[in-house]
Amino acid sequence: MRKILMIDNFDSFTYNLVQGFRSLGTEVVVFRNDAITIDQAKALAPDFLVISPGPGRPKDAGISMQIIKAFASNIPILGVCLGHQCIVEVFGGKITYAKQLMHGKTSAIEHDEQTIFENIKTPMIVGRYHSLSADQKELPGELVVSAKTSNGEIMAVRHSVYKTEGVQFHPESIMTSAGMHLMENFLNIKNQETKHES
Repeated sequence: MRKILMIDNFDSFTYNLVQGFRSLGTEVVVFRNDAITIDQAKALAPDFLVISPGPGRPKDAGISMQIIKAFASNIPILGVCLGHQCIVEVFGGKITYAKQLMHGKTSAIEHDEQTIFENIKTPMIVGRYHSLSADQKELPGELVVSAKTSNGEIMAVRHSVYKTEGVQFHPESIMTSAGMHLMENFLNIKNQETKHES
């Protein structure tokens, strides 16, 4: 059985993610962001890494940023909300205040229909719970915007080389259409090739 290491950033949504991934036939091992070391994480030999939502900013997310750095070149990574923001900062981006406070609200987002968005209709309705987001002007070249709102706010990023994906919205929320499909796509990411436009 494939194994996910889930880093819990002290968020109530974490176990919705755990439940979703378990229902897709994976083993999910959960550690709080202050309860595991990089060596312990490597010893678990996970097939996937998921960084959960949580309060605050990436600097408040314990080992989350270090663990992304340690695993990005080896296994697929999915960051959700705060986890997505951690990915952005790890690769040199900046987090700023969102254009609008979004707590328990839905938005339609346009995505590129690749990797985690494969075979998912665009626009897609997503559930959002955040007051911070990635700064569009400070996004590093190695991160590709894979989804955004109609006003250009970044809703997902993908690393151009590593199988690292971040989503600002909550795929595990009942407000997100095709959230389970997205999670299933993440589990199949090893078998997918990103199509780069020439």
